[in-house]
Amino acid sequence: MLKQHLQQKLLQKLSPQQIQFIKLLQVPTVALDTRIKEELEENPALEDSSLMTLDEPKGEYDDLQDDRDDFDGDKGEDTGMDEFNVDDYLQDDSTNDYSTSYNNGDDEEDKKETPIAIETTFFESLQQQLDLVPLSDQDFIIGKQIIGSLDDDGYLRRPITSMIDDLAFSQNVMVEEEDVLEMLKLIQSFDPAGIAARDLQECLTLQLKKKDANNPLIKKAIEIVEHHLDEFTRKHYDKLERAVGLNSEELKEVVAEILRLNPKPGDSNQVTTKQMQIIPDFHISNNDGVLVLTLNARNAPELRVSRSYMDMFEHYDKASQKDKKMKEAVQFVKQKLDSAKWFIDAIKQRQQTLLKTMNAIMHYQYDYFLTGDERKLRPMILKDIADKIDMDISTVSRVANSKYVQTEFGTFLLKSFFSEAIQTESGEEVSNKEVKKILEDCIGKEDKRKPLADERLTEILKEHGYNIARRTVAKYREQMNIPVARLRKEL
Repeated sequence: MLKQHLQQKLLQKLSPQQIQFIKLLQVPTVALDTRIKEELEENPALEDSSLMTLDEPKGEYDDLQDDRDDFDGDKGEDTGMDEFNVDDYLQDDSTNDYSTSYNNGDDEEDKKETPIAIETTFFESLQQQLDLVPLSDQDFIIGKQIIGSLDDDGYLRRPITSMIDDLAFSQNVMVEEEDVLEMLKLIQSFDPAGIAARDLQECLTLQLKKKDANNPLIKKAIEIVEHHLDEFTRKHYDKLERAVGLNSEELKEVVAEILRLNPKPGDSNQVTTKQMQIIPDFHISNNDGVLVLTLNARNAPELRVSRSYMDMFEHYDKASQKDKKMKEAVQFVKQKLDSAKWFIDAIKQRQQTLLKTMNAIMHYQYDYFLTGDERKLRPMILKDIADKIDMDISTVSRVANSKYVQTEFGTFLLKSFFSEAIQTESGEEVSNKEVKKILEDCIGKEDKRKPLADERLTEILKEHGYNIARRTVAKYREQMNIPVARLRKEL
């Protein structure tokens, strides 16, 4: 039996404008140029006024202003863009709403592409070396199969039996295991040393055997790698001294020789296809004790709505006869104009949100940005900044996770300034960054022959007034990528 009934639901929806703003907000400066270029290519109604010709008039359609401050990327409110009015696109204002105080003359330098050297990958290098060796057709095919089976770090982790099957099914070449092992031995003699090893022990041994075999230092190093690698990796130097019959000074020289070897020979000649380029989104300068915050000019592009598209809309709007095709044309032009203005609004909102968030972070950590001393970092979580700027925590998180600030003492990810609070014996709350700095200083000054254990580090922190458990000390040490005391030991 069918029944009708009324039901009320409370739903929160994001308009396309808010979604666009959220996506733009989390884009770092280095990727913003690409995003703007994509929008310029997709929407002919959007133009970059910085690329205008000198003969083209400027001012009447440039730097569109948004007098409606109700565009809020956090609250998901309707911006009322359904009503179309061409006058919204014809405001005259010579002031560039997107300009910032950042202008240090680096723009032209930033726009230059970083040259990438053309290098040969280790796969190509091995293939070139294989081509120079006189081989039978079968051995050449086996050699190519081995080179193609190597991992990016230069190791051969694919079983010999699997390569034999590959050759049989894909190349129709029937070979024995001895044939593959013979070619593997040949390829292991190629450069770089240690290539095509099946494990770390074999990799290090291959590199040592390419050195002077008559050198007693090398002989002892080979003995340690082949028979005592576990003790070596665990830094049980006292056991090694007894096992190989060396004193501490002799063992120190042998260990230094092993540490010079490359555990990943393939990486040494590998071409890096992706380069990580960091362009700071903000700049903080110290002007006689007063911090000055500026936004990278790349975050403020000179975008405008196309004059030709506005003229086109006026022409269609004034047409005396409006058939179906004319209405479709008007709708198309309206859609492109709206999309262009929404994108400009989103860029403007992004700029305002970035400045507002970074300004709050700068004032919250004012003492730190004046001196660069990590011990002056205050405990700060996302909610502290969100409450100050009256925005959602997710908005602050999007800014902090992908934006960088350049200071007089380095360029840092904003996320690195957020830290938990730790209470001292006096009841004062300090940042865990301060505790990590003390740990780093203690470990940096320790006697490497007798490194400080976590228990001793805990006692030192208690002497400084930080009542922290040993497991917390271990957690901070791991976060700083510092190994345990046994692995920090040196001869």
